[in-house]
Amino acid sequence: MGLFDKIKSGLKKTKDTMVKRVETLIHSFTKIDETFFEELEETLIISDVGVMTSEKICDRLREKVKEVGATDPNQIKGMIKEIIVEMLSGGEELHIDTKPSMILVIGVNGVGKTTTIGKLAANLKSQGKRVILGAADTFRAAAIEQLEIWSERAQVDLIKHKEGADPAAVVFDSIRAGKSRSADVIICDTAGRLHNKKNLMDELSKISRVIEREMEGCDKEVLLVLDATTGQNAVNQAKQFKEAAGITGIVLTKLDGTARGGIVIAIKDELGLPVKYIGVGEQLDDLQPFNPTDFADALFD
Repeated sequence: MGLFDKIKSGLKKTKDTMVKRVETLIHSFTKIDETFFEELEETLIISDVGVMTSEKICDRLREKVKEVGATDPNQIKGMIKEIIVEMLSGGEELHIDTKPSMILVIGVNGVGKTTTIGKLAANLKSQGKRVILGAADTFRAAAIEQLEIWSERAQVDLIKHKEGADPAAVVFDSIRAGKSRSADVIICDTAGRLHNKKNLMDELSKISRVIEREMEGCDKEVLLVLDATTGQNAVNQAKQFKEAAGITGIVLTKLDGTARGGIVIAIKDELGLPVKYIGVGEQLDDLQPFNPTDFADALFD
């Protein structure tokens, strides 16, 4: 199965709900009027696109309809697709051009963070990059062992300490190993949950200081992993983490298991955070770099 086919297959549930609702609405109207726009907005909100983002899509659609003088609702679908591509575009590429570069991965427990790290490592290795993993989630039982399994599957090196060790020390050793072994990318896991927000901020700040000191001038990505099946809760999580850490992008997992793929649009629009990768299956190669055009094509074509 090719890359586009994987994305198309992974977005099938969203297509079968969100896009089908839009198509049903289009076919139930003979003209484009304000009632049509009101019902479209409601349809998008129900599809987890979010209130603010749904309003914005409809406002842009009104402008496009006016520009081209459209009167037939059947012209709307292509316009919505264009608007979504415009809204999602920008910043989706990983910036890891220095050697080494750092990818710090954060997110609450249960979103697929460890799995994402393993798949990301495999993805980068397939591009010819040398990758080292750092097991800096030392608080959760079995987190280190899980990452070890993924490092073996992806066939990349792993730096680890004992459970309960200082996460910043693991990051420090991972950076040292990355430099000595001429790694292209160092990917570090972090704690999925600490007992309060201040504790989380303090831990991430400590790790960030180590990275800034030991990798001055190097490219750094801070990726927040979110579970697409949680819908609007994912947006709320992202808002909290955005305050606590300098997030550069989102990895949205489990898109294949939900009809809530519209959340991709809400995250980019409401938070200004680009989606860098999407998870569309269980296999090692089912974590795909996010492409706005492919995403829209898979939904609307």
